[in-house]
Amino acid sequence: MDSPLITSPAGVMTVLVAVVSFWFWLEKKSRWKLFEYLPPLIFIYATPVVLSNTGLIPYESAAYDFLRHYGLPIFICLMLIKVDVLGAARIMGKGIFVMLLGSVGVVLGGFLAFALGQWITTPESWPLHFPLPEDSWKAFGTLSGSWIGGTGNMTAAHAALEGNAEHLTMAAAADQMVYLLWLPLLLGSRAFAAKFNRWMRVPADRLALMDQAAADHDNKERAPTMTQLLYLALVALGFTWVSLELSEVLPPVAIGGATVISASTWLILLVTTLALLASATPIRRLPGAHPIAMAIIYVYVARIGATMDLSSASLETMGAFVLMAYVWIAIHGLFILAGAWLFRVDVHTLAIASAANIGGAASAPIVAAHHRESLVPASILMAMIGYALGNYLAILTGRLGQLLVT
Repeated sequence: MDSPLITSPAGVMTVLVAVVSFWFWLEKKSRWKLFEYLPPLIFIYATPVVLSNTGLIPYESAAYDFLRHYGLPIFICLMLIKVDVLGAARIMGKGIFVMLLGSVGVVLGGFLAFALGQWITTPESWPLHFPLPEDSWKAFGTLSGSWIGGTGNMTAAHAALEGNAEHLTMAAAADQMVYLLWLPLLLGSRAFAAKFNRWMRVPADRLALMDQAAADHDNKERAPTMTQLLYLALVALGFTWVSLELSEVLPPVAIGGATVISASTWLILLVTTLALLASATPIRRLPGAHPIAMAIIYVYVARIGATMDLSSASLETMGAFVLMAYVWIAIHGLFILAGAWLFRVDVHTLAIASAANIGGAASAPIVAAHHRESLVPASILMAMIGYALGNYLAILTGRLGQLLVT
């Protein structure tokens, strides 16, 4: 292939930001129903794939390196300092435990689905060709990040597990294929609320108590001042700097000959931990962190798409991975139902808990608004807890798969 048309890091970054801006503008301007089924994230990832494979932008650039080394940890800082565990617990009560059990279901489901995929791949155990390579544990870890937290966790896990662009493609494709089935199930469950709540032995006053707690919760955030933005920059850059320095000096951790904590993994774990510790301080009250964080992560998703070489992509592998993802989501569903029975929570809480896992901050409010509008703020808080856990548990999911094939 000839030299790309745009090679300057500033030019490449401009293209990535333009791609992200265009798709969100089009979604808002057109209000096409298409975006209800295929959110802008898919197009933000796919467009740079086309641009790099047609020679407009390169597969490798200093802009991509900058986003990986600095953009991703800064995003993690800004997102996780806003986590409010106590606020979610006050509103949802035992529903928090249902969500946590759903997260456990994602971890175990991912491991079991990967183990099943590897067993089917073995020629003597299955007569058909099932092309799920051994290193697909990186894709399983990447997707578990999305299913425990959200897009940010997916990209963080992808970086921590040192996955390539194909692994993210597999995860993103499976995420959307499952989402198209799972979201209608969560929305439709409202129709069975009365029967479900009787079956789960839900206390009669649970819904009223949740409504009251939600009404008492203050979720308003003012526009940030210049000084507050400077404080945010200081926290994000400071935590990123410390995490980068420590990740270079901390030794890698190996189990059974496999490196399970590398420098990349240390970086994600360190910055996640520092940000969560900061969320328990007045830093959490600084406004403006969330929109800045989301802008960064969408540009980072575009960056990963730009590194995808279509000549190396395998549709067979992607199909096999999507099939295992359906097995995986069924295991998560069983865990969610078990949690609802164990903690005696209503169908609205169950649906929001699962949406906070599988759909993250984008889908949880949609499900909450459909089930019980008063719980929309709580659904966002629950999704933020998923963000807090996602990096740790996604790395665990991937590394469990790695140990299986080592």
